[in-house]
Amino acid sequence: MSEATFTFRVDQELKNEFTMAAKSRDRTGAQLLRDFMRDFVRQQQEAAAHDAWFRQQVQIGLDSANAGDLISAAEVEARFAAKRSATRRRLEAAK
Repeated sequence: MSEATFTFRVDQELKNEFTMAAKSRDRTGAQLLRDFMRDFVRQQQEAAAHDAWFRQQVQIGLDSANAGDLISAAEVEARFAAKRSATRRRLEAAK
């Protein structure tokens, strides 16, 4: 992998504090900046992957709904009412 120089301006006081903090960790500022950059790129890639997955899941749901594969609100409520009742019975039995 080829290397490139990355130049930017920063307040002198911040640069000095950063350099001291890096030295206290036995690292150079350049090493820490590379680590920060790698972490940022990784986080952005993970966020993009999650966004793509989420959009795919939404599309699957939309396609399913458009195909008429739906459950009525009454049926959903009935299923969860049964789950709530079963949970209450288990809680009462555990007392």
